[in-house]
Amino acid sequence: MRAQLLTEPAPIASGPLDLCDHPDPEPGPGEVRLRIEACAVCRTDLHLVEGDIPAAKLPVIPGHQIVGTVEQTGFEARRFQLGDRVGVAWLRRTCQRCDACRRKQENLCPHSEYTGSHADGGYAESCVVDEHYAYPLGDTLSAFETAPLLCSGIIGYRALQRTELSPGERVGLFGFGSSACLVARLARHRGNPFYAFSRGEGRRAEAKQLGAEWTGDPTESPPELLDGAIVFAPSGNVVPPALRAIRPGGRVVLAGIHMSDLPSLDYERHLFHEKTLTSVEANTRADGEAFLEEALAAKIQPRVQVFPLERANEALAALAGGELEGTAVLDCR
Repeated sequence: MRAQLLTEPAPIASGPLDLCDHPDPEPGPGEVRLRIEACAVCRTDLHLVEGDIPAAKLPVIPGHQIVGTVEQTGFEARRFQLGDRVGVAWLRRTCQRCDACRRKQENLCPHSEYTGSHADGGYAESCVVDEHYAYPLGDTLSAFETAPLLCSGIIGYRALQRTELSPGERVGLFGFGSSACLVARLARHRGNPFYAFSRGEGRRAEAKQLGAEWTGDPTESPPELLDGAIVFAPSGNVVPPALRAIRPGGRVVLAGIHMSDLPSLDYERHLFHEKTLTSVEANTRADGEAFLEEALAAKIQPRVQVFPLERANEALAALAGGELEGTAVLDCR
């Protein structure tokens, strides 16, 4: 099969992914092999490729927002039939024995494994996945439109859940990339007005098109205090303005897997009045199932920019440079 292989992390401008012929993966017990249709490009992929986040193994095939069809089943794999459309997300496997797993917080499992880091991912024509960590998919959306839901969507969903907002309460979205665009649609469906903060004029214009109540630079103050906020931007400097923008008792959720260091926080200005600052780590399978159901009900349709598999370096470079119109998705067929 064709695959984009990362042997050594390096700046994306150097083109660190190598298109190569790679052996087809064989499904083990309880696993299925997918013929990949599409794999969305995530900022986490960029962090792995550039070495901001160390990959669990090298060389590795990145990619963890995968849509494909089952073409082979391993021993005792019975959940899916040949030809079924299936989705693969970031969370690949958990131990199901530790305290976190028993508390139904498998996203905090210390033995968790991740697609495109611990095992080869979706920048390829085929991949394997444990059938219990795959998502059954319908055909309402194309494979290209479905792929971004499997990480940008699921992580955004978990971040929105952690704001603990009631219908009608206001949410600020700091950084308006792929995940924030999906959360904006979800927030509106739930009846939560959203306020978008971005340094890019194009991103602010997109937020307006999606129904933002207000848009501005992350350093600007919104016209009224917000009930909660989600920081998608990987910049610690955004956190203090987000804390200043929320009301007493509000919550700021950090949605990124990687963020630059936070500057010093002033207790009275930023955290007093029972404000909460919290983070998101990966997701549970229950998050994925709930989000995909709600996304269908809300008729969420991501905006995508499709690249052929051989242009994966270019897609990641466009993400790094803020040049994408929608979410980059690789055509792996």
